[in-house]
Amino acid sequence: MQELDDMELVKHAQAGNMTAVAELYDRHRPRIFRYIRFKVADTQAAQDLTGEVFLRMVDNLPGFRPMEAPFTAWLYRIAHNLVIKQGQKEARQPVVPLVYAQEVSHHHDNPAHVVEKQLEMEWVLDGLDKIDENQREVIVLRFVAGFSLKEVADMLGKTVAAVKTLQHRGILALQVALAYE
Repeated sequence: MQELDDMELVKHAQAGNMTAVAELYDRHRPRIFRYIRFKVADTQAAQDLTGEVFLRMVDNLPGFRPMEAPFTAWLYRIAHNLVIKQGQKEARQPVVPLVYAQEVSHHHDNPAHVVEKQLEMEWVLDGLDKIDENQREVIVLRFVAGFSLKEVADMLGKTVAAVKTLQHRGILALQVALAYE
């Protein structure tokens, strides 16, 4: 099933093939989790919300229509709506827990390096909070969640050119915001 594209997997999943559902989960869970994890300060809450995204995917898969939106965009909308509904976006603490810095560090890193990564992450998060929301969303989807320009454009209902512009302006705004930190 790994050689099938998303649309083919969706058709199989809609027909009741649980292997196709599992493949969709395996294929999309890491990026959906990264997106939610960036929006939510607590790893456990992010894991719970990620699980909820895929429960809703299974529940709503029979009604999914490929012509309305690409599958990735549809999943992102579910994730985005859950984050908003749970109030996690507004409740996100400005400080990333040290545990998160340890997750991105290497086992051979010394404690000083881990703390340095933590401080850098806090610095970037503070900068992101100071830029336009649309630019921030594009930057998070592109560089944290790892989505392509086309995928982000589909998710946000914008053209690839508009996403490129938001990304470029967002990076410039982030550079300015970080320069004043």
